[in-house]
Amino acid sequence: MFGEIISIENLLEAWREFIRGKRHKIDVQEFQLHLMDYVFDLHFDLANRTYTHGGYQAFKINDPKPRDIHKASVRDRLLHHAIYRILYPFFDKKFIADSFSCRVGKGTHKALDRFRSFAYQVSKNHTRTCGVLKCDIRKFFANIDHSILQKTVMKYIADPQVLWLLDRVIDSFSSEGRSASGGLTGLPLGNLTSQLLVNIYMNEFDQYAKHRLKAKHYIRYADDFMFLSHDRQWLESLIPQISDFLEHRLKLTLHPDKLFIKTIASGVDFLGWVHFPDHRILRTATKRRIIKKISENSAASYEGLLRHGNTFQFRQEIL
Repeated sequence: MFGEIISIENLLEAWREFIRGKRHKIDVQEFQLHLMDYVFDLHFDLANRTYTHGGYQAFKINDPKPRDIHKASVRDRLLHHAIYRILYPFFDKKFIADSFSCRVGKGTHKALDRFRSFAYQVSKNHTRTCGVLKCDIRKFFANIDHSILQKTVMKYIADPQVLWLLDRVIDSFSSEGRSASGGLTGLPLGNLTSQLLVNIYMNEFDQYAKHRLKAKHYIRYADDFMFLSHDRQWLESLIPQISDFLEHRLKLTLHPDKLFIKTIASGVDFLGWVHFPDHRILRTATKRRIIKKISENSAASYEGLLRHGNTFQFRQEIL
């Protein structure tokens, strides 16, 4: 597997994928001027285990809340793509079907449809109450424990060279905080590899939810996850079990302000939409953000997004 990742062929394929939409970036243009020299140098450093990951450029975005993004150099991001190309297909087979973040053929629209399907199943086509336990993890990316992540990866990968390479990437960044044992924590939001690594990390919880908690109607998108059931007492009983597993196995904590049990009839907020038994509407904050960003050039793309809910009147207004 290590040979596949660092091969010249894979590095060049990774470059073709990496530059999509980035050709106008100055750092990308500079790298492309000497592409083959840089690719051979990177391959040499990896093959001889002399590769070291560089630093990060930090900046902030609002999406919609303020987020700290850390961008690696072009050389390191090229390697991230090369790693992702080989490891993603391998790990994707290990994930549960109802994990939807950063996966091919998944995404927010599929997650919304799956949530609707679960609501129909649990409520018996809305003939009985459907309760939803909704949870969110506090400072998710910043609190990923490097040691736990590395041990988790070792469950699936035996190749010591691949493990060495992933350690270089994982330990290339750390948040200001430290784990309880004093180790490094945090993954950068800007890395492609981070998308895969957090799914590997949270797959431990996904498997626990499915096989230990026996949750038939469980769905997760990044750090936002929920359980559906007609039995409110069962949903309430899950909270201490979830909290205990996250805290002791993954060193993560539930966000107390984003933990609640609601019924579908009262409206459940998930991925920017408020869901009801027979329809879903945009969250008010999402509407405001669209109105703020809308322009003649982007109206059509927003119209496509809005077709996934009951937004006919709002679509007419923005168009």
